[in-house]
Amino acid sequence: MPLPARNPNDVDPFDELLRPPPGETEQDRVIRLAQEAEAKRRSQAIDNSLKAERMQQKKKSVVRLLLLGQSESGKSTTLRHFQRLYTPSAFRAERILWRSVIQLNIVRSVRTILDAISSVPPPAPTDTQSPNEDSEEDPPYVPHELELLRLRLSPLHHVEALLIAKLIPPSQDDAWAPIASTSTSGAPIIAPYHHHHPAYPHRPDQRWRSSQEVFVRPSATSWKGALAKSFPFPASARPNSIDDDSTSTATSRDEAQQVLHACCGDIAVLWTNPFIREILRRRKIRLEESPGFFLNDLQRVTLPDYIPSDDDVLRARLKTVGVSEYRCEMEAAAGREQGTEWRIVDVGGSRSQVGHLSLATWVPFFDDVDAIIFLAPISGFDQVLAEDRTVNRLEDSVLLWKAICSNKLLAKVDLVLFLNKCDILDAKLKAGIQLSKYVRSYGDRSNDLDTACKYFRGKFSAIHREYSPLPRKFYGFCTSVTDTTTTAGILASVRDMVVRRHLKQSRLL
Repeated sequence: MPLPARNPNDVDPFDELLRPPPGETEQDRVIRLAQEAEAKRRSQAIDNSLKAERMQQKKKSVVRLLLLGQSESGKSTTLRHFQRLYTPSAFRAERILWRSVIQLNIVRSVRTILDAISSVPPPAPTDTQSPNEDSEEDPPYVPHELELLRLRLSPLHHVEALLIAKLIPPSQDDAWAPIASTSTSGAPIIAPYHHHHPAYPHRPDQRWRSSQEVFVRPSATSWKGALAKSFPFPASARPNSIDDDSTSTATSRDEAQQVLHACCGDIAVLWTNPFIREILRRRKIRLEESPGFFLNDLQRVTLPDYIPSDDDVLRARLKTVGVSEYRCEMEAAAGREQGTEWRIVDVGGSRSQVGHLSLATWVPFFDDVDAIIFLAPISGFDQVLAEDRTVNRLEDSVLLWKAICSNKLLAKVDLVLFLNKCDILDAKLKAGIQLSKYVRSYGDRSNDLDTACKYFRGKFSAIHREYSPLPRKFYGFCTSVTDTTTTAGILASVRDMVVRRHLKQSRLL
């Protein structure tokens, strides 16, 4: 059958492109064909590379881990532990960035102290009353030397403004969270901020925000990226390692560090003053038990060339909100874990985010995780939530644990329980605080750490058995996540358990 005649109006656009240029010589033809062959070779190489990458992604084992717990339960510290152990190069490279967080932690501790004494009246001109004669309900007046000390520490309000401006990009202008105030007067602690302060060109009403806690949204623009851009030397000179000489040069040009170094002596006097200690005791403010506490390390952490250690990074406090996923491949992985990608999801600790009433909003997105690590700070048996001072911290953890255990969407997910902050619990019990006074079911058991840990582990385990929709494995550990040695061993055990379960589900074991 003969082909139909071609319509002279039909034009194939490729004919024009593929047709040799008019007047092409033999030499030009050889060059053109060589260029076309090279272009084809490069295109084929790109296609092969993309195909190989897709095949590699299919072969890659992805382990998903979910971190849950109330605010200040230790989730972020656990995540940092994981990064320190299994991605040490990246962890070391970022240590310098945590210095700004530690600086802010110090300033916030000073703010808490000054806020605690802000309601104590100054001495009247004719007042000769001795502070020792005052009762618990009637606090003594602030000694004159502490009033002078408060004035000498006023530069810290400028430091705080600078640090917050560095940590929070303009897109996160709402990155503030209310914290419980120890002041009854509502007055600003140091000097009030001014809304036209150069460090805050777009943040009005700074006086109100002076009593707020800063938080970051890791899922948005990374605070680490924002800090790296504000580093006091050009990107080309930024060190790949903390051992780089340029890092020490950078620290010496850090304005916040210079001010803290100059105020170090006054901060130490403030922290060790007997009057201050008594006021903190009366108001039940225990800074030593709070995350981000560095007042006992002032001489070291305020040095001009200070670079945070691994332990400092683990102890630093930076509140996070929102759901964030961290991806990493173990640098030291071997054997069956070679090439395994870990995706660790951290759900912010705000009660509105992880509370048992809000589980239905985010749980459906994580029903396929390999395991959940739940952190319960058992040292909080005598404390209340910062977000809601009518709710006991331990009671809140129990309710959240019960909600997680009973959730049907998570019925097949293994649960790992960290009864955390055992070091603080031990200190409280040794100080004579009776656990049975706050937890009546504890009864007349011995008021020591081992007995208390056994009791709590039994209670949480019983809740798991009673409320889990299906039988599943349960792992419980008594931890202090700031203890690097013990936590490293626990995380290694958790890693082995999670990987074994993942391989079994993937039919590779």
